Amino acid sequence: MNDDHANHHHVHSEAAHGANAHIAAGHSGHDHAGMVADYRRRFWISLVLTAPILLLSPAGGHGLGLIGAITFPGSRLVLLVLSSVVYFYGGWPFLTGLVTELKQRQPGMMTLICLAISVAYFYSAAVIVGLHGNVLFWELSTLIDIMLLGHWIEMKSVMGASGALKALVELLPATAHRFATDGSQQDVAVSDLKAGDRVLVKPGERVPTDGLIVEGRTTLDESMLTGESRPVARGAGEQVIGGAVNGEGAITVRIEKTGKDTYLSQVIDMVSRAQASRSRTQDLANRAALWLTFIAIGSGVATLAMWLSTDRGLAFAIERMVAVMVIACPHALGLAVPLVVAVSTTLAAKSGLLIRDRAAFERGRELQAVVFDKTGTLTEGRFGVTSVVPLTGVDERAVLRVAAALEAQSEHPIARGIVEHAKTLVIPLEPVTGFRNITGQGAVASLGGREIAVVSRGYLEDHGIRVDDLAITGLHGQSNTVVFVLRDGKPLGAIALADVIRPESREAIARLKAMGIQCMMLTGDNNTVATNVAKALGLDDYFAQVLPADKANKIRQVKQRGLTVAMVGDGVNDAPALVESDLGIAVGAGTNVAIESADVVLVRSNPLDIVAIVGLSRATYRKMVQNLWWATGYNAVAIPLAAGLTGSFGFFLSPAVGAVFMAASTVIVAINAKLLDRVGAQRGAPI
Repeated sequence: MNDDHANHHHVHSEAAHGANAHIAAGHSGHDHAGMVADYRRRFWISLVLTAPILLLSPAGGHGLGLIGAITFPGSRLVLLVLSSVVYFYGGWPFLTGLVTELKQRQPGMMTLICLAISVAYFYSAAVIVGLHGNVLFWELSTLIDIMLLGHWIEMKSVMGASGALKALVELLPATAHRFATDGSQQDVAVSDLKAGDRVLVKPGERVPTDGLIVEGRTTLDESMLTGESRPVARGAGEQVIGGAVNGEGAITVRIEKTGKDTYLSQVIDMVSRAQASRSRTQDLANRAALWLTFIAIGSGVATLAMWLSTDRGLAFAIERMVAVMVIACPHALGLAVPLVVAVSTTLAAKSGLLIRDRAAFERGRELQAVVFDKTGTLTEGRFGVTSVVPLTGVDERAVLRVAAALEAQSEHPIARGIVEHAKTLVIPLEPVTGFRNITGQGAVASLGGREIAVVSRGYLEDHGIRVDDLAITGLHGQSNTVVFVLRDGKPLGAIALADVIRPESREAIARLKAMGIQCMMLTGDNNTVATNVAKALGLDDYFAQVLPADKANKIRQVKQRGLTVAMVGDGVNDAPALVESDLGIAVGAGTNVAIESADVVLVRSNPLDIVAIVGLSRATYRKMVQNLWWATGYNAVAIPLAAGLTGSFGFFLSPAVGAVFMAASTVIVAINAKLLDRVGAQRGAPI
């Protein structure tokens, strides 16, 4: 983000970089917008000068062919001067681009354009000073005009491809309302904030940096940060991300992270590195562009020699050679992959899908199996009530009312599950007294003068309490954790709880299987729990009672079946398995995106985002292939046309028309890459 030239380089291959590199280096501080302005300025000035060049150029085969040239004493000298301005000013990016490419030993687009316009210019200048032939200044000026226009449009496309990343950079506000030690407020630059500072975020403002809400409640729009389309409610004690838009309430935030440690900074850094990382497809495109450059130069020389052997004359032969060199520029080929990379990476970041390794991400299109860690990935990692079985004539609400009153005093995961379920059913939580834990077996307290308890089966066995209800017995065979509710030592009912399967998991598994991908699960739970979850989700296979250290071995076993495997986990105890897999995906990263073991980091704990990653990988590859086919196919057809092989049919492609086709090819490639945006990265939908 600190080097505009470097960012530009991410989008262009080195073979197609040339003049833009010069512009970035020769004009201090130029970014994409500066490059667009430079090309625009050069284009308009050259276009204005082209008008008198057209009027002064001789009519006939190499002029307009509509009117005779305007002549007056010194008109040919004026034509030379005007054409020289267009050549040196309008053609400057291409002239300096030649130097850059030759220094890098990577001749490409700029080399071809420079050779074409230089041959046309110096041959025409020689004609002006006495050489027999026809001047090509009209072709020269229109060629430069069209090339500048093509680069101008292309750079605007490049800016669009990097637009999402730029939008991320602009999310943070410039100032923040910081509280002083005396409680007063002062507006300070966000860069001056330090960990521990307290700031006020008013409705409609952006959160200045990552922190913790210490006062107030509101909703936050995090869509540009995490891809979550709906506003999320946040209150005291909850985390906020810098760049999120505050909703209706004022909140006081204690700053926890600043600078490069913030979520947004890590995302920007990750996206920048991903755009810069090598693509396997890009290596192929670069080699093809280099060979195309040599083919174009060879074809140009061969074309010149072929037409010189006819009675067409030197001017016609040079015109054919110039047309070949122009139309064969490998610009479209050089941009075919980098533009798609830029679009897909920023599109993914906007949707909470952070790509750390491009090569691994590209392997996502070849996935044959996805192995999920169960807890926290396919399930929510929290207990939820699955059923309530009342006894002794009471109803389910009565059992829950007693259990929730007691468990409201506990922080145990089972207790939280019961309380949350009671709140969902709008069951009031009554006050209890004398609460105490029974180590490893439950808790007991007094409610309305009567002793109540929520205990395990072990407690019942220790105290000789029998429960023979068949419904309760059946709960144990369904991978549930069952607790018993007692009142005055007598069973009141039983509550079954289980790790809650995420609502999105079933749909995600179904979509992946529809894409031809096997779905498997790793879990440390016992076989009964694993079997029930696997059946509920329709998994193809599962591994139960797997210790964290053994997860990588299980991934290795799946790979030994000849499958390309992705591992999906939380990035902590799943790290070895993430590294072992062909594509490691860390989910539920939240504000902690620096997970070094993963190739892709998903901000949300939503299994449907796995579907989105696979869909994006496949769509990205399709766009790359489409662009490569277009770029190479275009040249295969265009070079023979430019060389004049269709001359027997009376059709000759002029250098200016060739430049139009070349520029059009580049723009088509850029537009096709941008169309990846239209595929969308909607949550829960394949991209």
